[in-house]
Amino acid sequence: MDLELKDKVVIVTGGAKGIGRGICDVLAAEGAIPVIIGRNENDNNLAVEEIVAKGYRAHQFVGELSQPEACQQVVAQIVDHFGRIDAVVNNAGVNDGVGLENGSYERFVQSLHSNLIHYYLIVHHALPELKKSKGAILNIGSKTAETGQGGTSAYAAANGGRNALTREWAVELLPYSIRVNAIIVAECYTPLYDKWIKTLPNPEEKLASIVSKIPLESRMTTEEEIANMAAFLLSPRSSHTTGQLIHVDGGYVHLDRAITD
Repeated sequence: MDLELKDKVVIVTGGAKGIGRGICDVLAAEGAIPVIIGRNENDNNLAVEEIVAKGYRAHQFVGELSQPEACQQVVAQIVDHFGRIDAVVNNAGVNDGVGLENGSYERFVQSLHSNLIHYYLIVHHALPELKKSKGAILNIGSKTAETGQGGTSAYAAANGGRNALTREWAVELLPYSIRVNAIIVAECYTPLYDKWIKTLPNPEEKLASIVSKIPLESRMTTEEEIANMAAFLLSPRSSHTTGQLIHVDGGYVHLDRAITD
């Protein structure tokens, strides 16, 4: 199926690694131009080089998205370079473990800047171009907003905000035919996930325990599986889908745990 994404300019925050990189790979293969925004120029450039080496197109701009002024500057750079924005994928963030007991006002607010506020700011600054292109917005979220995890109040709150913004923007942007959806991720083995699991006392045992509770095929969701759904939701092929929180998680959040016993 042709997803009709050829030549579409798609912002992907945090697109150099993990889920963001997977989304960039699929978009590029569909003929789109993923534009990576990330703080690490070396990582950004490596991702672009690897995509281009496959015969596709990609670009990158450096931006520390936890800084509000950087969000405005990087969107302006993209518009100046391409003259258009067709879609935004809000993906950048980190489960930083700012909990109720170990946190503070300062750490909590900083986590919101790292995980939620730039979701708003990137779209706010890109909106004039999205109105012109009747573009699409995709927010990447986490199960923590629905299930809780323990010890990560700020990240859970940020993801609750991502879900709420998805629904709110879907309503607000109806007059412009801009569609807004979210993919909710549960257990996907990314570099950040690998870093987290290795901090635990018995990482291999813990990982096996987690995987055993994933209903569909007892395996982790792959980055490509999330990326394939992302490409579909960004494409005209999903032309009447908006305001949806779509769980690509092998049934992890919603299926009865009794079936895994």
